[in-house]
Amino acid sequence: MTEQWRASSARGFRVECREEPDGLIAECHGRLTYGNTATLTDEVRVRIAGHKRLTLDLKDVPQMDSSGLGTVMALYVSARARGCKFELLNASDQIRAVFSVANLLSLFEAAGRHHGKTI
Repeated sequence: MTEQWRASSARGFRVECREEPDGLIAECHGRLTYGNTATLTDEVRVRIAGHKRLTLDLKDVPQMDSSGLGTVMALYVSARARGCKFELLNASDQIRAVFSVANLLSLFEAAGRHHGKTI
């Protein structure tokens, strides 16, 4: 049985979390920027426990700033501290560039594709 939660910020960002047999999937929609990062943190961090895998799907995230990067990295640390594998899925070229500039691209396994690119 799949459980699903939705939360959104006043700035149009929303996150939908689904518990699947193989882990937690968090689908993000909207710009992951300073005013929206708390929504992602609040919805995902409390659900990591008990899962072997956390997948953050960024298919509908057109833009991420340094606050979004920090939030993703905080979730990465939280997941790994609980023995949970962390994966990014469907990152756009702009998001890949943010991770690349911060020299963090190599931390994430190739879990999916976006326009032929893996992250």
